[in-house]
Amino acid sequence: MRLTSDFWVSALVRRVNDTGAFAALSNRGAMEAGAIFIKFRNSDGTYDLFGPAPQMVYDETKPDERLFTRLKSGSAEMDINDDLEKQKRWDRDLWIVEIEDYRGDRSELFSVVDG
Repeated sequence: MRLTSDFWVSALVRRVNDTGAFAALSNRGAMEAGAIFIKFRNSDGTYDLFGPAPQMVYDETKPDERLFTRLKSGSAEMDINDDLEKQKRWDRDLWIVEIEDYRGDRSELFSVVDG
């Protein structure tokens, strides 16, 4: 059984905040299975945007694993916000988590696959 989006997002926010970085929820989606997007602020003031990885990259033996793909990198916040607003018009059930963490290593926070 896969973890609900609500549970997974809550755990991510708690995990990020426990490391001394900052995470906040800016859009609450469908509790059970809303798509999750991560808006990540870099130390230079630019933003990266991560969205759900395509289903074909998932390992069927790990149903609870959430994988993300980088949709944009080094972008202005306005560009990321525009993309997220377009996505919200298409899917009102999505989650948006905003993270500020300047340590550089995101691998312990969430899994990213090459898209």
